[in-house]
Amino acid sequence: MPSVLDQRSSGLILHPTSLPGPFGIGDLGPAADAWVDWLAETGCRYWQVLPLGPTGYGDSPYQSFSAFAGNPYLVSPEQLVSEGLLDPEALEQRPRFPARRVDYGRVIPWKLGLLDRAHERLPNVGASLRTAFVRFRDEQAHWLEDYSLFMALKAEHGGGSWADWPREIRRREAGALRSARDRLGAEAARHAFRQFLFFHQWARVRDQADDAGLQIIGDIPVYVAPDSADVWSHPELFLLDDDRRPTVVAGVPPDYFAETGQLWGNPIYDWETHAASGFSWWIDRLATLRELVDVVRIDHFRAFADYWEIPTGSPTAEEGRWVDGPGKLFFATVSAALGELPIIAEDLGELHDVVPELLEAVGLPGMKLLQFAFDGDPDNPFLPENHPENCVVYTGTHDNQTITGWYASLDEAERRRVDRRLATGPETIVRDMIEAAWESRAILAVTPMQDVLELGDEARMNRPGTLGGNWTWRVTARALSPVRARRLAVLNRRTGRHRPG
Repeated sequence: MPSVLDQRSSGLILHPTSLPGPFGIGDLGPAADAWVDWLAETGCRYWQVLPLGPTGYGDSPYQSFSAFAGNPYLVSPEQLVSEGLLDPEALEQRPRFPARRVDYGRVIPWKLGLLDRAHERLPNVGASLRTAFVRFRDEQAHWLEDYSLFMALKAEHGGGSWADWPREIRRREAGALRSARDRLGAEAARHAFRQFLFFHQWARVRDQADDAGLQIIGDIPVYVAPDSADVWSHPELFLLDDDRRPTVVAGVPPDYFAETGQLWGNPIYDWETHAASGFSWWIDRLATLRELVDVVRIDHFRAFADYWEIPTGSPTAEEGRWVDGPGKLFFATVSAALGELPIIAEDLGELHDVVPELLEAVGLPGMKLLQFAFDGDPDNPFLPENHPENCVVYTGTHDNQTITGWYASLDEAERRRVDRRLATGPETIVRDMIEAAWESRAILAVTPMQDVLELGDEARMNRPGTLGGNWTWRVTARALSPVRARRLAVLNRRTGRHRPG
């Protein structure tokens, strides 16, 4: 595998749902263009996003209905108007949405209603858009047909998990599938069109970013959601019983993050079957993502080295065993099929020796999180002076407190260590923490937009292990000020991270 990063640079984390705008959720319209322009002014090179797939219960982008599909809630209504798929009046008849958070309960039905109206208008717009839709369905048929039918069946069954569907359709018996396609063809076409709109609009935004000299870092969870088109349509790729229920599920054992471990519940791959196919499903997955982003961050990278396997029905993640992952064979096979595929490995948590060995063998940069650096141990690998060049340093991620919230939560001894190490205090901790990351040897430094704005934990994106209130934060248009852009540009120049050109 090639090294992902070729020059000293920096980036910001901002998921598209967090963009400003009047339609209840960030989208791929004018606010995305304004964000790209603002980010370019900072001298940063990278825009990092979270997974872009369609979200379900809990609104988490890490629990998606598909490893291939895009999130239709991100489709821009204004772009639909500009392409003749909606009348302007349709945007005036909208609910009152909060400006600083996403109210998914109000956004989702309104946005999907707009997309269905756009689909009804499709026969009346120019031939180029209709032709593009036909081409999209043909090119993406390897995942789109199953996904569209899956979503249509899901709607037919009241949104319930496919694990509770009738046995014949759950097991994809040929007659049941034929009947479903005949019965739900129109509904499936609507879901395919929503995907076309997402990919069509995202391509426009990515072109904007490319023209501005920016690259996009995408995020790919190792595991897929149990209630997903992937597991339903490819049961042979997962460790399932005869009734298509997982025999074991994913998680991590007890560590300093959680006393009883983390029981995620995702089905685990049958890696022998994947290897026998030449990892074809994974190659398709990564090739599809490469159409959307420039760099891939693999969440829970360690599963490729070894993973924690928990018996189904276990109340916690304490009971389980470590199992070897596909290791170097996976990356060699993917690299041979796809060529250069820049990857960042999320390697946080307690690691066995096999994980850094795999990272070194395949040449991928891991992650260093500054919030984990200040335990008083001079050999702490997260301390800036201990960073290797081939790594990515983060002040925090979507799962962490903001810098302000983290600093306020420290006990007195911890805060003194941070103050001494960074020569900081309550008034300057955020800027000093970002500067420490930018001054690191790490070839790439990244911080969430919430920290650029010096916000507290009210702006936190996710609190792991909790349900409700996550993934809702939004930035305001006023926050994207020229002053903040210039401040970042100065820092980028001073630390040798300013984007060329």
